Amino acid sequence: MRDYQKELEGRVKFIQGVLAQSGASGIVYGNSGGKDSALVGILCKKACDNTVGLVMPISTRNFDADRRDGLEVAEKFAIATRELGLAEVKEKFISTLENIIDVAPMAGANISPRLRMMTLYAVAASENRLVAGTGNRSEAYMGYFTKWGDGAHDFNPIADLTVTEIYEFLRFLGAPDAVLAKAPSAALFDGQTDEDEMGITYAKIDAYLLNGTAAEVDKALIESFHKKALHKLSPIITYTGN
Repeated sequence: MRDYQKELEGRVKFIQGVLAQSGASGIVYGNSGGKDSALVGILCKKACDNTVGLVMPISTRNFDADRRDGLEVAEKFAIATRELGLAEVKEKFISTLENIIDVAPMAGANISPRLRMMTLYAVAASENRLVAGTGNRSEAYMGYFTKWGDGAHDFNPIADLTVTEIYEFLRFLGAPDAVLAKAPSAALFDGQTDEDEMGITYAKIDAYLLNGTAAEVDKALIESFHKKALHKLSPIITYTGN
């Protein structure tokens, strides 16, 4: 297990360094009510008092459990919070798109994290803030994030941590039980959970990433996800000449 007091000190120093180098005066992040946003919010607040979390409900799930959990974390750690509902914006956008295409289910689902990121950057640009990323190592390896959605950010203080380590860190910090007990979810649609959608548990993914141990069927699935995600994980393809 990591030394989480040392991890806390190092990550706070990292965030403060990024802010100083950029000239930004604050941080904004998406407060989804999940484990990753909870940890990012806590770390950013400890590094910079001028940290604000945006609660951006789109699906009905976000209006109840996730919203409540996000607000509980914010209250416990004194993180400023603003709420902006984006459900009507998404409905209008899809309605407009349907004038030219039939919007595929996954394309429609991915609009949600992209709308949230567009909102975060609008706030950041208006208030001289940086956008903090909330993706972890496990999700990144599996490609379980939306390109130009939750995969976009100015800096990410938890990108090297697996889901297992995220939970360990949160317990060390004294995060609310609601965040620690809930099933991880990207909230792409109502009732969605990460593990159900991927068909494998984070415990198995993390055992593979941290120790190299996995049943052959699990290893094959993990590597299949990773291979399909390489376009998300690689730099943008550009023409470089001969």
